[in-house]
Amino acid sequence: MNKLFPIFLKLEQLQVLLIGAGPVGLEKISALLQQSPKAKVRVVAKDVSVDFRAFVDGREYIDLCERSFEDVDLDGVDLVVVASNNVVLNQHVQRLTRKQNILLNVADKPDLCDFYLGAVVVKGDLKIGISTNGKSPTIAKRLKEFLYGLLPEEIDETLGLMYEMREQLRGDFWEKVRMLNAHTRELLERRQND
Repeated sequence: MNKLFPIFLKLEQLQVLLIGAGPVGLEKISALLQQSPKAKVRVVAKDVSVDFRAFVDGREYIDLCERSFEDVDLDGVDLVVVASNNVVLNQHVQRLTRKQNILLNVADKPDLCDFYLGAVVVKGDLKIGISTNGKSPTIAKRLKEFLYGLLPEEIDETLGLMYEMREQLRGDFWEKVRMLNAHTRELLERRQND
């Protein structure tokens, strides 16, 4: 049973630390910036791959520190992503983040993680997160592709119209919910009849 609690973070309001700048580090920073282009990420890595350097070059919200991790790197950090195969370092960072109440993700080490980076489907303002509880990123990727193809292209327009309607509604909370539910049901019925 998947007991994870899904949330969507405003990374431009948080400080992220990425430890590692090899191929896995590149995958992680790519995912972070794809979903939050203005995410503030400090990267600490002794070795930086050519591809990683090319990817972060010129990005104003990325601070690249080419050196080994130091405990003080956690100062002022809200979230940590580790892309390292160094077992000792990974466990050390986990102990530190637990003491400081900082959320941690360690690539390919679910037992060390406080959260996972799941697959994400994006169409305009609609964003759907997919989790397999850390068991199968491949299935999450396939579901992402399936859902992306299933969602209509005009979904963003529909979201905009629903937002406008929501802003114009008056009455108590439950009356607004009833009206919005009736409208979305009507939209779905129309879609099914097309």
